[in-house]
Order: sequence, then structure tokens, then C-alpha cells
Amino acid sequence: MEKDNEVTSQGLTEGASTPGGGAAAGYDGPLEKPRWKIVGPGLIVAATGIGAGDLVATMVAGSNYGYALLWAVILGVVIKIVLVEGAGRWSLATGRTIFDGWKSLGLWAVVYFGIYVVVWGFSFGAAAMSGTGLALNGLFPGIDVRYWAMLAGVAGLLLVWFGKYKPFENVMAVLIGVMFVTVVGSALLTTPNLGEIAAGLVPIIPEGAVLNTLGLAGGVGGTITLAAYGYWLAEKGWDTPRWMRVMRIDNAWAYVMSGIFVVSMLIVGAELLYSAGMAVADGEEGLIELADVLSQRYGSFMAPLFLVGFFAATFSSVLGVWHGVSLMFADFVATMRNLPSDDRRRGAGGTYYRMYILWLTFPPMALLFLDRPILLVVIYGALGSLFMPFLALTLLILMNSKAVPLQWRNRWWINVILVLVAAMFLFLGGNELIKAVAPLLGG
Repeated sequence: MEKDNEVTSQGLTEGASTPGGGAAAGYDGPLEKPRWKIVGPGLIVAATGIGAGDLVATMVAGSNYGYALLWAVILGVVIKIVLVEGAGRWSLATGRTIFDGWKSLGLWAVVYFGIYVVVWGFSFGAAAMSGTGLALNGLFPGIDVRYWAMLAGVAGLLLVWFGKYKPFENVMAVLIGVMFVTVVGSALLTTPNLGEIAAGLVPIIPEGAVLNTLGLAGGVGGTITLAAYGYWLAEKGWDTPRWMRVMRIDNAWAYVMSGIFVVSMLIVGAELLYSAGMAVADGEEGLIELADVLSQRYGSFMAPLFLVGFFAATFSSVLGVWHGVSLMFADFVATMRNLPSDDRRRGAGGTYYRMYILWLTFPPMALLFLDRPILLVVIYGALGSLFMPFLALTLLILMNSKAVPLQWRNRWWINVILVLVAAMFLFLGGNELIKAVAPLLGG
């Protein structure tokens, strides 16, 4: 684990503003001043959760409904802040990982997570690599998408194989910067209508857009990586309650930044496509088409510039999952085997961590050549659509339990939000499950 107590000009200290007052209760170590800087675990988890599919979903929402669903994007930011803060608060307040908390809830949580992390990793590995391959093929069309995808997967493996957090954070910082400059720059180039943006803050649901609205609020940037936040906090060296205020600022800042990023894609869809009555493919290919539209409208330099941002968004998801979810898997195996906390197989760079990276990289390459088996699609869809309510409900239980010191337990309004989020995601999950099973039933 790499400790990070760097002093920056934007350093913020934990003090009397924390619940319970003073430095964190239960911490008896030296009270050196915790410091925070712009790129931390929060921005990494936010960037990891925003992939090509999220960019397309937001762009399509803008192209279909203009700014009418802007409020849903902002609601999504609030939801992610609450969920990720809960995962981080659990880790700092208890000194336990999120999986250790799930294990305490019973066998059902262990079984669910164990099945999910294996099936999801296989399918996500193929999806993440193919998204990056598509971006690279757009930039360098001489090599087929599937081969670019395979190269991207191997590159991700090599970059995180040794599990060192600091180099990983530095690479992610560069990718996040590229994402932000290219996508936000594209949005500014379209000269957005500020009046229509303001009108989009009023919560209305266009006719026939209920599922689109809920999906935009809950789905964009929402994956298993939200739960990985606590593991990245530990890798960063933020591992005691005295980092609570720093964690909260890191998390809130990260999702405000990601919100700006996602809103920028909505602006591009609204200004470039909706206003002109244009449509692009509802899939990752839509981003390639959008690059062509930008090129035609603003000059040939825009296509490669946007595709570089597309690559940064997809490859940051590859790196984030290859690193963060592998940490979760390593903790899952080590906890189930009751290995001691200092066992090298448990942490970054250990045996179980590397096993999952290999699982994410090589078996999914078969899906780059074959259509995904329908059974895998059904299982993946069912588990994936139900992970977010699983996270919300388990945080609701854990963060009100005696395992958490009183001053760090949920406030009433956080409980209300978690209940509403769980209900919303169960509705979305049920809909996704029906869509997945319907083809098998001839529907």
C-alpha cells in the first residue's frame, strides 16, 4: 500500500467540521494534516464508470429530447455521490472492506457477488476492449477493430500488472484530462443555448421517455466500480476516519467533474443532432458517426480530436476495472479463504489480483470473434441490472448497523435516498430482465 500525504496548495484538513467533532473517533495515531488534491480515488472511480456506452446513451438522449432530460443527468450525479460516499465511509469508519461487510450479511450476498464478479468480468472485458478498439480503429483504420481491442486489453494488463497505485493514478490523470478537454471542448464549440439549458433543469419527463429518464439518472457511470472506491482509498493511503472529510470532498468534486463531462455529451447531442434533426447509430458506432459530423461542421481536425477523447474514455474504463475490480476479486477470494490481512495474495499485485486481470483480458477475446451466447447475455443482463439496487440496499443495512460508530452512520435523508435509489434500480432491473428473457420465451 502506498501512503499519500502530499501537501498541496489546495490541502484541506480534517477537523471540527467532521461529525462528532475533532479528529476522527477511534483513531489514536498522530494527527498530521490530511491533504487532498484534484486527482484522487474519486475522479478515478468516476472516470472508470463512464465508458463508451454511457457517452452514447447521453448523446442519444440529447439528440432525441434536447435538454429536457438535463435534470436527470444532475440527479444521477447526486445518486452516485451518495452511493460512493457510503462505500467510502464504510471503509474509513470500520477499517473493513465492502466485501467483508457483504459477507457479514449472510451467504446470499457472498453468492450473489461471487457469481456476479465472474460473469460480469467476462462480458465486460469484451465490451471494454471492443470500445477501445473501435476508437483506435477510427484513428488508425488499417488494423481491424478486434485486433486493436486485443492490444488494448493487453496494454491494460501490462500497465496494472504490478498493482502500483501511483503510476496507475498518473496514467488515469492523463486520460481524464484528455477526456475532459476534448469532450467539453466539443460541447463549447457547438455554442450551447443557455436558455434551453436552464429550462432543462425543470424536472419533466417527455412522452414515452420514462425508461430513458430513469436510465440516464441511474445508469450513466454506475457499475461495480462504485464499490471499488474503498479499495482505492486504501491504496491511496486514506485508511482511517481522519480522512473522512477529505474523502467526501474528493468524491463530490469527482462527480461534479464527471457531471460536467456527461452534460457536455448531452449538449453535443442536443445542439449538433437534435437541432438539426439528425440521428446517429444507437451504439458505440454512433460515436464514430458523431466524429464525422463534427468534422463536417467544424473542420477535419475535429474528427481525430474527438476520437482521441473517445479513446481516453474507453481506455480509462479498461484500466480502472483491470485495477479496481481485480482488487475486489482478490479481497473476495482471500476473505473467503480467511487469509490474514497481510497475506500478499490479498492485495494489489498478488496472486488473486493477477488471476482476475487475466480473466478480464484473455477469455473475453473469444467474444471478439463470436457472437455472445444467449445464455451469457441473459445472466449478465440479470446480474448487471440488479447490482445497483444490491449496492444501495446493502449500504442501507451496513451503514445503519452497530459495525459503524454512531457518528458515521447514515443520516435519515441518506436512508431515504438509498430506499428511493433501490426502488428505481429494481424497476430498471426488472425491465432489463424482461427484455433479456423475452427472446428466450419467443416474446
